[in-house]
Amino acid sequence: MTIQTLIDELAATLGPAGVLVGDEVSSRGAGIWRTDKIAAPVIFRPATTTEVAAILRACHAAGQPVVTHGGLTGLVEGAVARPSEVVLSTERLNKIEAVNAIDRTMCVQSGVRLQAAQEAAAEQGLLLGLDLGARGSCTIGGNIATNAGGNQVIRYGMARDAVLGLEAVLADGTVLTSMNAMLKNNAGYDLKQLFIGSEGTLGVITRVLLRLRPACRSQDTAIVACESFAQVTGLLASLDVSLAGTLTAFELLWRDFYRLVAGDAPPLAENFPYYVLVEAMGGSPDTDRQRFVAALAEASEQGLIADAAVCKSVAERQKLWAMRDNVEKTLEQKPAIIFDVSLPLSKMEAYVAAVMAGLDEAFGDHSTWVFGHAGDGNLHFVVAPGEALDPAVRERAERAVYEPLQAIGGSISGEHGIGLEKKRWLPLSRSEEEIALMRRLKLALDPNGILNPGRIIDAVSGS
Repeated sequence: MTIQTLIDELAATLGPAGVLVGDEVSSRGAGIWRTDKIAAPVIFRPATTTEVAAILRACHAAGQPVVTHGGLTGLVEGAVARPSEVVLSTERLNKIEAVNAIDRTMCVQSGVRLQAAQEAAAEQGLLLGLDLGARGSCTIGGNIATNAGGNQVIRYGMARDAVLGLEAVLADGTVLTSMNAMLKNNAGYDLKQLFIGSEGTLGVITRVLLRLRPACRSQDTAIVACESFAQVTGLLASLDVSLAGTLTAFELLWRDFYRLVAGDAPPLAENFPYYVLVEAMGGSPDTDRQRFVAALAEASEQGLIADAAVCKSVAERQKLWAMRDNVEKTLEQKPAIIFDVSLPLSKMEAYVAAVMAGLDEAFGDHSTWVFGHAGDGNLHFVVAPGEALDPAVRERAERAVYEPLQAIGGSISGEHGIGLEKKRWLPLSRSEEEIALMRRLKLALDPNGILNPGRIIDAVSGS
């Protein structure tokens, strides 16, 4: 079956709004971080789970590869569609179906934007414990499919921790509905875990039942400067105890990144090696504020703080977070490569030094910025190698960042997944046995290999 035959067949099921071809496809960007356009010949836009099932059933029968699109905020080429592939976009699966204030749950379709879900929870006095800088663009389905992390992992965990149940459509069009609403359910295998973090290679997520938390009544934020990495780790340990479970964010900025994003009126002097954005959220504004300030004072007395500025208003807090989230500033020096890794906090100082030494040896004249969610061990590097970004240059940068992780038990991906970009480096973080089991799962659930083919692992026997 040709792609055109497939388009004609599905057009009757999806209707005019459900099928885009020609300029309606080629005019769309391939991602918010990318300048190229979508190369696929068609975008299917289902509005219901039944329509998703019809698309996959037809593609499975035809052996037609399918790439799933959400908000296109990924960084590992997971949604880059080739001319031989078709796109299944979840953009019309955008309904918030229900918010249950008693059970503290929310049922959403996979194309709902993260920010929209956050706002719907807030209207009921509840909180969705997942927050990313791309909240206005990324979708819940994409967040779950990549097991996204973000700013509040230290308290609320990864996207996985917000999922009670989900619905997914398998490669052959089978609809698997596992919309569990309970915190405790040990009735057999927890099948939803197959799809969380699988990057669309095992099924297409269509609906999600999310766990909500009580909304916090206080939000206290500060920027802290440290003179050594030992102060950074000591500060985290001290605040974790003194803030008694309310510590929500612990974002670490190396000096070069801070200088880049601090603007004309930096909140602290720019001569310190490390800066930490600290945030605590609680239930009693007056008491929490006092405890937050006291916790910082105690840490200062312990010799863990070189300087600090506590936000006095919502505007000041928003300015600090805007500074931290301003990753685009690093991309002004082109070309640049964004890295996302994870490792034990105890290994972080030596690891960063090893990476910088490797980049110095590989490029000499380069610009590199380091920042991340240090409270959970997740770091980001943005490397501008000062050379045209051909495959050899990219490999030298990747080797410098990824290879030191193997000896310390780190991961080549903290929160963005593997996609096409990191696949060759996966053996640095996963054993042969683990990768072999991934292939067996892929073969069992997608025997024709049509779902996001080539992402995470290579094609398997039988595909």
